[in-house]
Amino acid sequence: MSFTAKDVQNLRQSTGVGMLDAKKALEANNGNMEEATQWLRVQGLASAAKRADRDASEGAVAVVKNGNVAAIVEVRCETDFVAKSEEFVNFVDELAATVAAEGEASVEKFTPQIEKMLTTLKENISIGKVYRLEAGADEIVDTYLHVQSGRGVNAVAVVVKGGTEEIAHEVAVHIAFAKPLYLHRDDVPSAEVDAERKTVEEISRNEGKPEAALPKIIEGRLNAWFKDRVLLEQNFVKDEKISIEQYLNGGSITSFAQVVVGA
Repeated sequence: MSFTAKDVQNLRQSTGVGMLDAKKALEANNGNMEEATQWLRVQGLASAAKRADRDASEGAVAVVKNGNVAAIVEVRCETDFVAKSEEFVNFVDELAATVAAEGEASVEKFTPQIEKMLTTLKENISIGKVYRLEAGADEIVDTYLHVQSGRGVNAVAVVVKGGTEEIAHEVAVHIAFAKPLYLHRDDVPSAEVDAERKTVEEISRNEGKPEAALPKIIEGRLNAWFKDRVLLEQNFVKDEKISIEQYLNGGSITSFAQVVVGA
């Protein structure tokens, strides 16, 4: 019995398996949908559908620097037992190396391996955040990876213009610990700024601050809020007397990316 691409799609939707497994099941059962579904159950593949709804808050990240390119890849799973296994860690490393060499879209070629791991490891496994940064002329890319229990849990890549490798690396280390959300103050969405301004104004008024002093108090608190979120305004973790912008000593940061497991 023959089958169509629509049959494969219907079997995928009803069982939760990957395309290759759905096609294999139909081929093994002459296109019979019911028999293919039963075949998948016997093989233990259809149970992957149930795992897709389970929380995947664990995982691992890998970062690869290759010349003027750096890539970060996150793969999510359910338990730290799987996340720190050699098979899982090696897979994440392979993904990051491929993204560095071929681009972010290259993760799609690993879909069959993900589908196989869903079955063999019996957990909800998926690719999370993927970043690829490339340094241009007069730019340096550098990375930092914090490893815990044999797997990466905090990965950073940064591109610095007009700086040294040492400066780029120190900025990457800073980002890992300070966890900034934005590069410039102007990058913060205006809606977030407006909401925070309203909040600090209400707090200041509730504290009974003098009306004449409110504008200065509000701006002070808003500046502290920006410092928590904006990389260039943060105090350098190795010398809190200076900001990251001052540490760059005339250089600038073109871009940065950070992925923290469970964040």
